Amino acid sequence: MRSIFTVILAAMSLLSFTNCVVSHSHSQTPVTKTKRVPPGQAKKANGDQSAKKYAPGHNK
Repeated sequence: MRSIFTVILAAMSLLSFTNCVVSHSHSQTPVTKTKRVPPGQAKKANGDQSAKKYAPGHNK
């Protein structure tokens, strides 16, 4: 009788542990850094002759 009780208790405890599911969700989207396209590459992509308007920090 005692061994049956022990087996039933062990089975119930195993079932109770397997039913505990931890759900983890991220509410925010991860922040990714965006790389800027170099001025020469932007010029080529748009078909322009000069890369001047794609390099705002360079004044000449």
